[in-house]
Amino acid sequence: MDFPAVFIFLTGGNELMSMIKVENLTFSYPTSGDNIFENVNFQIDTDWKLGFVGRNGRGKTTFLKLLLGKYEYSGKIVCSVEFDYFPYRVCDKKKMTNEVLWEICPAAQEWEFLRELSYLDVENDVLWRPFETLSNGEQTKVLLVALFLNEGHFLLIDEPTNHLDAKARELVAAYLKKKKGFILVSHDRRFLDGCVDHILAANRADIEVRKGDFSTWMANFTMQQEFEEAQNERLQKDIANLQQASKRSAMWSNKAEASKIGAYDKGYVGHKAAKMMKRSKAAEARLQKAAEEKSGLLKNVETAEKLKIFPLSYHADILATVNNAAIYYGEKRVCDAVTFQVRRGERIALDGKNGSGKSSILKILNKSEIEHTGTVMEGSGLVISYVPQDTSHLCGTLSEYAREHHLEEHLFKALLRKLDFERVQFEKNMKEFSEGQKKKVLIAKSLCERAHLYIWDEPLNFVDIYSRIQIEQLIQEFSPTMVFVEHDGVFRDTIATRIIRI
Repeated sequence: MDFPAVFIFLTGGNELMSMIKVENLTFSYPTSGDNIFENVNFQIDTDWKLGFVGRNGRGKTTFLKLLLGKYEYSGKIVCSVEFDYFPYRVCDKKKMTNEVLWEICPAAQEWEFLRELSYLDVENDVLWRPFETLSNGEQTKVLLVALFLNEGHFLLIDEPTNHLDAKARELVAAYLKKKKGFILVSHDRRFLDGCVDHILAANRADIEVRKGDFSTWMANFTMQQEFEEAQNERLQKDIANLQQASKRSAMWSNKAEASKIGAYDKGYVGHKAAKMMKRSKAAEARLQKAAEEKSGLLKNVETAEKLKIFPLSYHADILATVNNAAIYYGEKRVCDAVTFQVRRGERIALDGKNGSGKSSILKILNKSEIEHTGTVMEGSGLVISYVPQDTSHLCGTLSEYAREHHLEEHLFKALLRKLDFERVQFEKNMKEFSEGQKKKVLIAKSLCERAHLYIWDEPLNFVDIYSRIQIEQLIQEFSPTMVFVEHDGVFRDTIATRIIRI
């Protein structure tokens, strides 16, 4: 998406130690004719803790890669720091974790690793285990530790929360709050509020930098849009009145000029006509000024149209029963036995640490063959709509995907448009989509499916904040019966009617 203008708001009165300056940055991918960034200009302090927010597809990850010099671009990026990127690519995951960390940060001491890991509640023994044996959450934490120990580096952190459970997100947010010098891409509102002091926002028409956490930025952004909407409405009325005044003055001037023929005092009539024409031109000038003022409004307004879902009504109160179910991976039991019933209208959130079997319980409810104890019973004729975590299977066009899954194509694409898809995306292969856009495809598919029970497994990974709010409002309005896993605390607290701890 183009960014034809950029605003920079510098805050604070202290002398800035070091700056990252972006000057006239313009970039587009070779396969696309549209600029993702166009003449972007802004600067940031390397001591700031920046949260980078914006709709999916606005180029957040692309911008981080431009800072890293991954692509050719026009314009300048001027800085006096080295950049490190998270997630860091570990080439040999069979190596011991301490070897991996020393490769990333060769100047660090072992005691420094142990100190930093303790802040994140990671056991010391992970250093002497093969990196591949660590959970996704542990890998996230140890890599962040190593990258922050590289003194003088500015860290580019791209969506670190996707492999973190709720407790781990709190720990990482508290850890980041003690650090400085990073850009953090995240769509988790509570996580951002817990660790950033500035917001870098990729808006529709510009990029802006503002001081404060996400909630402060969002409140100011919303107030600005409301002010512009009111101003836009006033100017529309002014323009309509000016158009009428201009037409009346021009008409009166023409009539006065025509009345000069045969008039006794042609000078007086001519003066009157000229005065009317002057008034008409003055009205036109005010009209032009109002139109120019109006054109500068609402460039960044974020439309978040209401979504719809039409769940089927089940004939019984109980849709499914999970009784004394515990998940096994081979001979290893990964969770305590869990028992619960899914009742009509409930929205049950499964909560627990990474690796505790939450996704497996969802898969069992969706009739997957997974080794477990106990029983899972579903009501007769129960129709389920399932959103998996994995998006790697998505390929082909949206039209092909709709036909393959027997979706009403018009409705499917209309839902994606409401989730901020541009029409140009409809012709692309889904492999070219961002991770957030791929997740939206799975969500839109589920919304198209009329089901008794909706099972969603971390549906919001990579999905932008505005779309999260849209989905929250949808679920609150239509009250589908759901069992879901989601570590976004705001989302979970907003829509869950019951939380089951695994």
